[in-house]
Amino acid sequence: MKKFRKVLDGLTTSSPGGTIGSPSCGSAAGTPTAAPTPKEIDVQETLVSENFQLCKTVRHGFPYQPTALAFDPVQKILAIGSRSGGVRILGRPGVDCYCQHESGAAVLQLQFLINEGALVTACADDTLHLWNLRQRRPAVLHSLKFNRERITFCHLPFQSKWLYVGTERGNTHIVNIESFVLSGYVIMWNKAIELSTKTHPGPVVHLSDSPKDEGKLLIGFESGTIVQWDLRGKKADFRIYYDEAIHSVSWHHEGKQFMCSHSDGSLTMWNLRNTTKPFQVTFPHGKIQKDGRKESCKPILKVEYKTSRNSEPFIIFSGGLSYDKAGRRPALTIMHGKAITVLEMDYPIVEFMALCETPYNNEVQEPYAVVVLLEKDLIVVDLTQSNFPVFENPYPMDIHESPVTCTAYFAECPPDIIPILYSIGAKHKKTGYSQKEWPVSGGTWTLGSHTYPEIIITGHADGSIKFWDASAITLQMLYKVKTSKVFEKPKPGEGRAAELVEEDPFAIQMVSWCPQSRIFCVVGISAHIILYRFSKYDANTQIVSLEVRLQCESEDVITPSENENNPCFSEPGSHSPQPHHQHPASPSSGTPEGIKDSIPCLKVKDRMVRVPPGYQAELVIQLLWVDGEPPQQITSLDINSAYGLLAFGNCNGLAVVDYLQKTILLCMSTLDLYGAADPYQRLTRSPRRNRQSTSEFCMRGLSNFYSDSKKRIRTSYQSLTELSDNQQSIDMERSKSPTSDHVNGHCTSPTSQPCSAGKPRVPMGPEGPRLTRRGPGRPPFRKAQSAACMEISLPVSHTEESRENSFSRSRSSSVSSIDRDTKEAITTLQLGESYGRKSDAVPTPCLWVGTSLGVVLLIPMSIPTDQEERMEEPVTIGPSGAILMLKGSVLRFGFLDCMGALIQSPYEVWRDANAPEDPDRPRKRKLVHFSPSSSQDTCGEGHLAVVCSERQAKVFLMPSQSCLFVHNITESSFVLRADVVSVCNSVCLACFCANGHVMTLSLPSLRPLMDINYLPLTDMRIARTFCFTNGGQALYLSSPTEIQRITYSQEMCDNLQEMLGELFTPIETPEAQNRGFLKGFFGGNANTFDREELFGEAAAGKASRSLAQHIPGQAGVEGMKVAASGVVGDLARARIALDERGQRLGELEERTALMMTSAETFSKHAHELMLKCKDKKWYQF
Repeated sequence: MKKFRKVLDGLTTSSPGGTIGSPSCGSAAGTPTAAPTPKEIDVQETLVSENFQLCKTVRHGFPYQPTALAFDPVQKILAIGSRSGGVRILGRPGVDCYCQHESGAAVLQLQFLINEGALVTACADDTLHLWNLRQRRPAVLHSLKFNRERITFCHLPFQSKWLYVGTERGNTHIVNIESFVLSGYVIMWNKAIELSTKTHPGPVVHLSDSPKDEGKLLIGFESGTIVQWDLRGKKADFRIYYDEAIHSVSWHHEGKQFMCSHSDGSLTMWNLRNTTKPFQVTFPHGKIQKDGRKESCKPILKVEYKTSRNSEPFIIFSGGLSYDKAGRRPALTIMHGKAITVLEMDYPIVEFMALCETPYNNEVQEPYAVVVLLEKDLIVVDLTQSNFPVFENPYPMDIHESPVTCTAYFAECPPDIIPILYSIGAKHKKTGYSQKEWPVSGGTWTLGSHTYPEIIITGHADGSIKFWDASAITLQMLYKVKTSKVFEKPKPGEGRAAELVEEDPFAIQMVSWCPQSRIFCVVGISAHIILYRFSKYDANTQIVSLEVRLQCESEDVITPSENENNPCFSEPGSHSPQPHHQHPASPSSGTPEGIKDSIPCLKVKDRMVRVPPGYQAELVIQLLWVDGEPPQQITSLDINSAYGLLAFGNCNGLAVVDYLQKTILLCMSTLDLYGAADPYQRLTRSPRRNRQSTSEFCMRGLSNFYSDSKKRIRTSYQSLTELSDNQQSIDMERSKSPTSDHVNGHCTSPTSQPCSAGKPRVPMGPEGPRLTRRGPGRPPFRKAQSAACMEISLPVSHTEESRENSFSRSRSSSVSSIDRDTKEAITTLQLGESYGRKSDAVPTPCLWVGTSLGVVLLIPMSIPTDQEERMEEPVTIGPSGAILMLKGSVLRFGFLDCMGALIQSPYEVWRDANAPEDPDRPRKRKLVHFSPSSSQDTCGEGHLAVVCSERQAKVFLMPSQSCLFVHNITESSFVLRADVVSVCNSVCLACFCANGHVMTLSLPSLRPLMDINYLPLTDMRIARTFCFTNGGQALYLSSPTEIQRITYSQEMCDNLQEMLGELFTPIETPEAQNRGFLKGFFGGNANTFDREELFGEAAAGKASRSLAQHIPGQAGVEGMKVAASGVVGDLARARIALDERGQRLGELEERTALMMTSAETFSKHAHELMLKCKDKKWYQF
């Protein structure tokens, strides 16, 4: 615990290399004012480095690019492997675990050690891994790396410790699961096939032991060869040579026949009595054509043949559809008796697996469900009902239903908000699901004591917004809003609508939510803002539409000289549009040549609409086309329910809207906001004619977005990082300088001022996440425009060079080269109580404005306090000229009182506008204010303002605007995301850098508390979606389909074990059914087969050392190893490792105590026996 005292007379910094004398602090060292100021700041900071540690908590969503599936029928847990080397293990809701192979190699196959609490994974780097699932964070116990052969198939018989491994060369090796070493017993491909066979049989595609006799191994080769190998006799019982390639094999439980699926879309049935030819060949989907030939069919990739006691067997397979039907969707076919049911899927089938009642392969299987793993979904089909309904999935597997474009994270929400959202969202749930319980019900999970209400909001490409309950490390969908319902559907062929009919005109860029007032604000890609209010009642409403003409002076960008004197900006009051309902405008409005002018991108419904309970649209604000130039994207947003104001900005300027009176209060270019206080010398310069005209390249911007990018926008959304080489080079080149577009002066299109990396912005001020889009973090879905910018602003040579650079390469932020070409974007906004001028004695409503050039502007406002006056009297706004300076684009504001406590923005308590009128209790606005002086003994104490930019953090004392503390966060990289958050009953500044570092700084002293290199490389998707929240938590989109939550709080790391679910539950293995005397007598002596006798070292010898290398597992938790700087990180990791071993150490202690007691008893008895026999002669015994 340390006290920091800063005297106002001397400005000091927390870093030796502070730039106090630089222009960035020049204006901060203001002269003394008459306003009352404290003699000194006395803040007792409680946070220390030991309060921080970074680790992953839980991953939500569908595993990205899945490759493999496995199910433990006794434990009832499911495992899914992915192409990136991840493994998700799922049980009952709350039991959800993510593991990651260090190699990152794709998972080829998964095999549970049934009811043993272990899992074997086979990866594409030809390595086998054994995972221990008996701990909450699974760890690798053993690995076995094959050096000379490639693994193609694995099979582990039930209750066996010997794993069969088939290879690409056609050989079959055997691995001891306990020691994870190879047996000397090998089935070579040339021994398995006949010597007379001239061709190689191909890779092993199937291995299984006969249900009738475990000593017989069925080996399927890709070419169509099938061999049953007698393990005892080391010879082949029979060989089948079929002329169609084999994809899978499935036994009948009696072991007398099996079924194969082939590449020509056929199924063959084979009987062991006669293996010369199949006794049945069927083409389930191949019809006979008119010429008598069969239709050609696609391969049947997998078949499962499952028997049932009370009905016909189930034959379930994927693929096999005829080639001639174009556009036919992937299907799973279920043949039950004579009935054939084809279940069409939305995505290609990766793998499926029938869930059966028994783990024994020689018993009647009784399938009750089929798990189908699709490329982008997980479906479980109920086989016990004739119509085969699907189970309702309890996991949040539909996060990516439409690609996620932005995220927001809110911890410590009001406790009543989650039940209300759930009750309204439950009314719109789908029906028709199976009535049975979800069959994947393994593991145990209990609601821990360290839980509080949390909500995650995701914005999507189709304009939908989802609210998720994220309390207690689970994720459950609460409520969904479709913003597209506010607008008319564009009809093809109707002027401008013809250009706008593309995939995602409603895509969400950022959201702002006030949980207390329940006001919700959305920014869309078509330069539109929608304001929603919450109501528990449905209503008939007409949405008010405001149109804003927010365009820069045409002289601010390079333009031909004939356009030089055509400014689209006049005095702020003269051009601000009055509120009106939007009316359709023709594309040619304004000019006879058809140049678009004064029209928005979308058309709002201009009629009364019936809105259901929930979030109801009240106001739509749209930016207009100006002289053929499209509106530029909105880069920042803030809303305050107490003030009734909404502020937003882009690279042209700032607008403030009074949403209570539905009027536009302010609409100014950034340059006009400075007035005479512009800190930069912007020299007048004659336009260069060799550049393209503004209208030309701006038209290339948005018009390309609506035409050329139609083909590519979907893939761009889906990955948010899977960009073309050209796009990557643009992003990476831009990433070099936070103000590259502005400094080098080529703001050429609506995305030349890109939006900031996923910054959800909430009117709760420092409390909640916020989303502003700034500088280089351009939305991923306007590729064509970005390319247009590239041609103008970047030399070709830079493009080539940048392809070799990572996203985290440092960016030069030279603000000294400002010239006339500069366009300054509004990157962040904050409404709250502050001091707009140095002479202010009491705080007033203010708007803090941050720009891409590192400038902070304070705009004081005068808002009527009386409710009636507020609805009638205008709000007055006057830029004060107060300016603060930082390095790099401004990202975040936060406010502390002089005791170091967080000051929340004021808000209005929620009231339902559609509730029935109560004459006894008239509706009044109830406002909650957090004045900077409320926690002080005397009025006028002032407050502290925390400002964070891409490079720097500063703490200012208001109203004197003195810079108390400066910290240069990074020199080699730049900050993507910063938030003032509460942790451990205190406050800190949390930052996420482009080089993958997560840092926390104390407040107000800006003392570094944690700096962890969390991600080796930050891609654009993570950069756009990373957000911090209170309680030491954060999240980001780890893949296009998954949300990764992390914690940077040591307390939560310590409690994580308690919060996670148990994957393994002690369950007795079901007993095998009695086979009966006759079956046992005639069915062979399968039970006497001893694998140890055959495969053990004594009988089979040792395998060649060069064939495979054993790698012992690391005793740690996967994903918890983070490279922390300093001793604190090492200590934290050691503490976590100790926590993991705690349970096992406890058990060891108990066993040691028992052994000591036993040893003492033995010693005592031995001593008594010795005394008894001491004097006896030898013949007396």
